[in-house]
Amino acid sequence: MKNILLSGTAGFIGSNFVPYFLEKYPEYKLINLDLLTYAGSLENLKECENNPRYKFIKGDICNRELVEFIFAEYDIQGVIHFAAESHVDNSIKNPAVFIETNVNGTFTLIDVAYKYWMEKPFTYKKNYNNCRFHHISTDEVYGTLGETGLFTETTPYAPNSPYSASKASSDMIVRAYRETYGMNTVITNCSNNYGPKQHDEKLIPTIIRNALKGNPIPIYGDGKNIRDWLFVLDHCKGIDLVYHKGKSGETYNIGGRNERTNLQIVNTICAILDEKVPTTKSYKELITFVEDRAGHDRRYAIDATKLETELLWRADENFESGIVKTIEWYLNKYIKL
Repeated sequence: MKNILLSGTAGFIGSNFVPYFLEKYPEYKLINLDLLTYAGSLENLKECENNPRYKFIKGDICNRELVEFIFAEYDIQGVIHFAAESHVDNSIKNPAVFIETNVNGTFTLIDVAYKYWMEKPFTYKKNYNNCRFHHISTDEVYGTLGETGLFTETTPYAPNSPYSASKASSDMIVRAYRETYGMNTVITNCSNNYGPKQHDEKLIPTIIRNALKGNPIPIYGDGKNIRDWLFVLDHCKGIDLVYHKGKSGETYNIGGRNERTNLQIVNTICAILDEKVPTTKSYKELITFVEDRAGHDRRYAIDATKLETELLWRADENFESGIVKTIEWYLNKYIKL
């Protein structure tokens, strides 16, 4: 049995990853370290709580003493680091929390891993040669795109919000531990995720929730900001591939090739809700444009060619299929169909 430390998996992406990973790899025991901030909930992991190969520990990744205890107590032989403050609006209001968690927390995790696994730079301890640190990042570190072009793994970093700056900083820390100490690290930068278990504050749950309540559906600016949308389980499968087969020291971009404006997203969701939960008027009449977010990047889009060609990853869902599954999950959550 191999013990792997997962950070922050009571949140959206991690809570989709844990049941997938437990089922696929019976030889792993998963240790979930999560502070359970507002964005994380053990409800997201109900299906795992009685699994003998899953252990939850409530705690902060910045707490070095706790992280050291977990490595020693469970003989951790791999890390997949999901934990992050991730809401851009919150980073604008309170950037200090993002620096603490995303920068200092990442440093604490990787530094403890280095000291536990390695005797000195470029020399792993006996029985720890294959230990890997996998850092989950975001496409927002690359900044914004014009009307054409895609982010690749070699796109220069140009973060524009406190959130993306904190994630770019954490990526650089991981890179430094690879270059300076010879650690076995990989980084994945993903596009916008959607799917079950996403926090209510995010765009797609906000659209669905407000529509069902008959409340205005707020859309920033002119609604023409573009994102590349990735179904969360496809992201989990990409993480799995990179963790197991990715080349040490490399970065892999995971994107859905599903570019949509925010207006297209809201119109698609409203049309599906008009079919599934019809009312006297179309939900589209609830769309309301609000003042744009400060420093709102215009367009993100990821080129996943490297992951597709080197590791043969493919997204199983396109946006049309993924959004229907997502809406059905939220209908069950919000109106208990």
